[in-house]
Amino acid sequence: MAHPFASVAAPRLGPSLNVARPDLTWLQLVQEQIEASLAELFELPDEAGLDDRWKQAMVRTRAYALRPAKRLRPVLVVAGYSLARESTGVPAGLWQFAAGLELLHTFLLIHDDVADRADLRRGGAALHHLLAPGRAGEDLAVVVGDHLFARAMEAMLGSGLRGAAKACQYYLAVCRHTAAGQYLDLDLSRAALADVGLFQSLRVAHLKTARYGFSAPLVCGAILAEADEGLCQGLERVGRYGGLAYQLRDDVLGLFGDARMSGKAGDSDFSQGKRTFPVLAAYARACPEGRAELERLWALPAPEKDDAALSRARELVERWGGRTACERMVERSSRVARLSLRALPDGGGMREVLDNLITRLAHRAA
Repeated sequence: MAHPFASVAAPRLGPSLNVARPDLTWLQLVQEQIEASLAELFELPDEAGLDDRWKQAMVRTRAYALRPAKRLRPVLVVAGYSLARESTGVPAGLWQFAAGLELLHTFLLIHDDVADRADLRRGGAALHHLLAPGRAGEDLAVVVGDHLFARAMEAMLGSGLRGAAKACQYYLAVCRHTAAGQYLDLDLSRAALADVGLFQSLRVAHLKTARYGFSAPLVCGAILAEADEGLCQGLERVGRYGGLAYQLRDDVLGLFGDARMSGKAGDSDFSQGKRTFPVLAAYARACPEGRAELERLWALPAPEKDDAALSRARELVERWGGRTACERMVERSSRVARLSLRALPDGGGMREVLDNLITRLAHRAA
């Protein structure tokens, strides 16, 4: 699978970035530095003598957290900071804050995988499968997630940046809304398709992904750079629509994706009964018989959602225009995000980086 940032153009490198690797783009350099800072957060001398079992759990958790990933949220923190400061120079404390934010994201992924009963994450087993089999692994993963939350907040608040407390307060408020979005996502999976509207699916996408994954990191970076309210609002709009495009593309991958290309299982949303945009768009357009069959398929218990059921579900969503409608919303949201970006200052050459990033993520392979 091609790295989603591999062809993104880089602006002029600032003095605080490691420029020893001129073959890498700005984004790749940022990712390398974030991953180095993330690894440092697992160096905890005060835990070294607690217990060998805990030590082994942290070894597994560290390997899990450092699996190859886009590191999108910390990258956006650095981009928001650089755009606001009109420079690509990055202070040391920002790397620690950004790595802490990535660790906070890892905590949420662990808990989400337990709630979703997911088997895979970033090309490997979900953490609860690594810690122990069955319910015991789920319980242990929840506890490890709690530990990572505490470590993340410790790192972010201890970054030494003047706006760290304000940025943390802002991000945690967004995380509360993210929890509401996750709750709705899980709760709506028990509802009949007829009782769930397209507006609700967009609300979940906004709460779970767009605000948390895109808007908030950009705004946090700007807050840390002491940007004015106008710039923060502009970045929030860019992130809102860029994040919506990302999530709607994820909805396509969750039903039609090839795991070898996208890193996401193409039956995951169907097997979990997710009421995503393409499914609901198809349901809204289907004839009565088509609606009835969609209802039946999505109401099947997980063990009965076999290859034949998945194939039929894909066929119906395609036939009734659900995939096409979702693809159109991806294009529309991506376009609005990029137009909103053009209204912002081009600090540090970040506009081009963000423009290319939005486009690439919205069109990642299905």
